[in-house]
Amino acid sequence: MKKIGILFGQENTFPQAFVDRVNRHCEPGMHAEFVVIDKALQGQAGEYAVIIDRISHDVPFYRAWLKNAALDGTAVINNPFWWSADEKFFNNALALSLDIPVPKTALLPSFELPPETNARSFRNLRYPMDWEAIFNYTGFPAYMKPFAGGGWKDVYRVADKEAFFTLHAQTGQSVMLLQEEILFEEYYRCYCIGGKHVRIMPYEPRNPPADRYKAGFQPSEKLYQAMEHYVLALNRALGYDFNTVELAVRDGIPYAIDFCNPAPDADAVSVGEENFEWVVNTMAQYAIERARVQQFGKDNLTWGTYLKKSVQH
Repeated sequence: MKKIGILFGQENTFPQAFVDRVNRHCEPGMHAEFVVIDKALQGQAGEYAVIIDRISHDVPFYRAWLKNAALDGTAVINNPFWWSADEKFFNNALALSLDIPVPKTALLPSFELPPETNARSFRNLRYPMDWEAIFNYTGFPAYMKPFAGGGWKDVYRVADKEAFFTLHAQTGQSVMLLQEEILFEEYYRCYCIGGKHVRIMPYEPRNPPADRYKAGFQPSEKLYQAMEHYVLALNRALGYDFNTVELAVRDGIPYAIDFCNPAPDADAVSVGEENFEWVVNTMAQYAIERARVQQFGKDNLTWGTYLKKSVQH
């Protein structure tokens, strides 16, 4: 029996719908269920052919357990090794190497020293930094946000340099980004599944959360093709099986704003009925596809083209 599992936390609508859809469409000898863990022993034989991971970014125990499962051959979606290493500043630099527009972005050291460090730990960092050069690069208004994370948590709009220093002092030990503000005419959130299936969704981040997918944007054919190309290129380079890319359109040019969302919102209430149906059906079909070719004892993870090219060199 090839088992497809889903590991999740507080969300309700997507996990059950995913399991039901897989079991409705999979062939004999295949079955989907909620993952159950009653022990975690190193080198233990794998039980699941495929696991959809929706929660390990919040639960380190799950992350370690998933890596062990992957070593035995479980196809974990998304790759738990890459997700542990990924962050937004690197992603922006990678996007530039792919000729994908992104906002001008600077990396900021944490305002407070990390645990177990002191001033001697930072002898290679010139401080104060060249703030004027940084501010001239990003301009104001700008956005300050964590270099790793999501869900619009701890994101600040920064009006000027005085506001910057006030807000940065409130960020504690968090490493932050300062990013150019893109004044957009249109905004889109795009699902990408399997590095080949894309759904481009009009999205209005300035609306209340329940109404963000109720936007009146409609892309032209040229804009649609450009966004689809950017979404596929980013996800193939990063190696994400399930991700969202947010694109802000300024003067007809889509800028990749956020594309590190490997446990993207898939709640029926927030994304709406049509988008929910698409993501449940596409994810179920993709999981079945991965389960068909999965083999225990082999590496069944997805690795991005960036990493594969680097290893080859």
